[in-house]
Amino acid sequence: MSPTRIIFLLSLLLGIQPVATDLYLPALPAIKAEFGAELSQVQLTLSALLLAFGTSQLVWGPLSDRFGRKPILLCGLSAFTLAGLGCVMSNSMLELIVWRALQGAAMGAVVMCARAIVRDLYTPETGAGVMSKALTGLAFLACASAPLGGLLTDLWSWHAALVLVMGFGAITLTFVALQFKETVHRKNPQALRLRVLAHTWWYIVRHPTFVAFSCVSIASYGGLFTFLASSSFVFIGLLDLARWQYSLLLFSMAFTYLLGTLLCRRLLRRFGVPQTVALGGMFSLLGGCLMALNVWLGWQSVLSLMGPFYLFVLGHGIHQPCGQSGAVGPFPKAAGAASALGGFLMMLIAFLTGLWLGVAKDGSALPMAQSIAFWSVATALSAWLVLRRGGPRV
Repeated sequence: MSPTRIIFLLSLLLGIQPVATDLYLPALPAIKAEFGAELSQVQLTLSALLLAFGTSQLVWGPLSDRFGRKPILLCGLSAFTLAGLGCVMSNSMLELIVWRALQGAAMGAVVMCARAIVRDLYTPETGAGVMSKALTGLAFLACASAPLGGLLTDLWSWHAALVLVMGFGAITLTFVALQFKETVHRKNPQALRLRVLAHTWWYIVRHPTFVAFSCVSIASYGGLFTFLASSSFVFIGLLDLARWQYSLLLFSMAFTYLLGTLLCRRLLRRFGVPQTVALGGMFSLLGGCLMALNVWLGWQSVLSLMGPFYLFVLGHGIHQPCGQSGAVGPFPKAAGAASALGGFLMMLIAFLTGLWLGVAKDGSALPMAQSIAFWSVATALSAWLVLRRGGPRV
């Protein structure tokens, strides 16, 4: 496959996650109103998707090491599209939660394989640059998703937004079937044996490079997920923004993330991975702490919340390429298992964060700001741990 085709493919595979979430976010208040559901139930449609997304990767990862990436991608994308149809046709909150969870489980195969493909084809140092290019493509999809989700919900209903999610799965499935060439040339016949699998996971979680880079990507995603799970209720419910205005905020956030991935590539060329991650940690820390300070002082406005969060998202655009590629770098023969374990831990943290947000809601922006501040501190500390370790090692 040509480099251009690889980047385009990775952008589609990684971009399926923001498409499945960002298209859906502007529709959350409409879903809550239509079903007369509690806020915690509505947030569960997102949290269940992400929990299933993370947990399923523990299965998909070893399967992809055993049978290759392409069969798992075809299976995952087919299931994602079918589950998307179930979401569109849901007539109750329970049905929607179940179908979203199934969609998340299928999505786990897609994103896990994308991260593993980077390790199949590139060294850890080169992989960070390739991942940043792919995540730039993801950012373009994220930029388009929120406005489209808000527009479709306003023109028709939340069902229309989920039709587009299903359609994206079908398009990606077609591209993989026709254009993707297998990247695992030596499949591991031992990958599914429980003793071998347990030994592999134990080796991975004890590897200091995996720990350092996974902590960066996990903590940074914890802050982003906090915003995704609670921002619609803060900006639409508390600050009375229209749905289209909220969609523009999500667009601006995704565009800032895009800028972060571009900045990441420039910093990597100039400073290398450790210094780049450390600089990103400064953006994360400053953004999260400023947001919390503004809310504690009673400044609850679009500017006081989004201004600091742009700094956090800029750092997020640096941390994800470096963190995701660095975590799987030491495991060329078990890239699927390492990618799966990192993805599982990331989504477990997101699920727990979603539960906490549901309990901590108090009608203000304080729970959101407190959670983002916490994860900004965790991100910065993890980033400086990478700096101390000296970067990716095999």
